[in-house]
Amino acid sequence: MSTMLDTSHADTRLEPHDGATVPPPRRRWRPIAAAVLALVAVAAAGMLAWLLATGGPASSAGSVTHPDEREDVMSLGDQFVKRLGSYSPDMLDDSGQMAAYREQVREVITPKFAADFDKEVATAEQLVAQGGITRTADVFATAVSTIDDDSARVLVAGAFTDSYAQGKGEDAETVNQEPLPFRFTVDVVMIDGEWLVDDFSPVSSPADAQGGGEDE
Repeated sequence: MSTMLDTSHADTRLEPHDGATVPPPRRRWRPIAAAVLALVAVAAAGMLAWLLATGGPASSAGSVTHPDEREDVMSLGDQFVKRLGSYSPDMLDDSGQMAAYREQVREVITPKFAADFDKEVATAEQLVAQGGITRTADVFATAVSTIDDDSARVLVAGAFTDSYAQGKGEDAETVNQEPLPFRFTVDVVMIDGEWLVDDFSPVSSPADAQGGGEDE
């Protein structure tokens, strides 16, 4: 199982939120924000092209033999990524756990996957508790790669956005990090008449593989 609950995305960008780091001057924020939005638009277009190239033919076949199931598994892939990739300090309880977050993820995954999730979720809870991190997941596109009567593979593309509070009280400001694009394959299985996520993993686009020599 690959997990998005680690700190790899946040650690490369987040700064201490105790006021020690001064945010960029306000006059520079607008051009920076515009550049970020442009990058997101380019990333979204690239991801959509990747989904069409990778999942288009299989999706078309699946729509003929499993039209309703195809829509169901795409919706599940969308929900799963959003649930797994969305958390905030508001979810922390007195014990330092995010009970609501755990529950929202468990609702859409298999018992086998839940066992792995339970081992990893403390990482996200630590990140939120210690860094005051809020993460949101936006899904740009989904497609069905393969599907049969009791299993499917869904392609999901989107971006994570992390933010944290800098300073305290009235002087506190929310610092937003640049969106981090992602592409996942989400494995889905049918259990007792219900589609549930059984695993997921990050994938590279064909262009990434050709340019960087990495295996998909």
